[in-house]
Amino acid sequence: MNKLIEQFNISLKAERDVSVHTLRAYNKDLEEFFSFMDKKPNDIDNLDIRSFLASLYSRKLKKTSIARKLATIRSFFKFLNREALVKKNPAKLVSSPKVPKALPKFLTIDEVFSLIDAPKGETFSMSRDKAILELLYSSGLRVSELTTLDMNDFDMKEFLLRVKGKGKKERIVPIGSKAVDALKNYLPERIAIKKKSQALFLNNRGERLTDRSVRRIVVKYSRMVALKNHLGPHALNVDIAHIMEVYDKAHPMAKNSEKLRVKSEELKVKN
Repeated sequence: MNKLIEQFNISLKAERDVSVHTLRAYNKDLEEFFSFMDKKPNDIDNLDIRSFLASLYSRKLKKTSIARKLATIRSFFKFLNREALVKKNPAKLVSSPKVPKALPKFLTIDEVFSLIDAPKGETFSMSRDKAILELLYSSGLRVSELTTLDMNDFDMKEFLLRVKGKGKKERIVPIGSKAVDALKNYLPERIAIKKKSQALFLNNRGERLTDRSVRRIVVKYSRMVALKNHLGPHALNVDIAHIMEVYDKAHPMAKNSEKLRVKSEELKVKN
C-alpha cells in the first residue's frame, strides 16, 4: 500500500505541484482510511467507503474534515483507475456531506487601521510586512497574485501594478497612496538583499514569499492587535470600495486619493 501512495504522491507533485503540507495531509487521510479498511484497493467498494465515513461521523468530526477526507480518497482511486491499478473508482458513487457556507468576515475601520499599522520599525521584515498589508488592503489582490509580483510590476510614478492573474492573464491595478509609500519604504531594503530573484516580496533567505507565508504574516499581526478573529488575507478586501474611501479620508497621512480615483475611472473607461 505504501508503494501505491508513494506513486500517488509523485503524480500529485508532477501534475499539480502540490505543497509538502498538502502531500502530508493526503498521506495522513489515506493511512487512516486503509487502516480502517484493512483491504486491498481492488476489494474496496462504495459501501466500504460509506462505512468509513459513518465512523468519522460517529467521532463527531466536522463535515468539512469529512468532505476533505472523501476528496482525498476520490483523488487516490481516480489515480489508481487511470493507471489501471484498480478496475473502477468506488468513491465516485459516494456523495459528499453538505458543508454549510461560512459567512464572510468583516473588519471594522478601527481594526483595519490597527492591523495595517501593526508593523513598526525600519527593518527589512517590518517594512516588507507593512507593504504587504497596505497592498492587500489597497488593491484587492488575491494572495496568490501578490506573491507572483516582480520588481518591475510596480510603477511608482503612476501608482499602478501589473498583476498576473489566473490563466496568466495580466491586468493593471491602481493602488492607494499609502500602499505606494509603504512600497517605497520597502524597496531600498529589498534591493539591498541583491538576490537574483525578481520577486517583489522575499523572505529572510532571499526567496520569493509563498502564499502560506503571507497568511502567517496576516495572522501574526491580527494576534498582535488582538482582533476578535484571526482573519485571513481575504478579509482585508471585503467591502473594499467603502472601507478604502473611509480609510483614505481618515488616515492622518493619506494623500493623492483623488489622483487614484481619477486613474481608476480612466482604467474603467479604457477597459
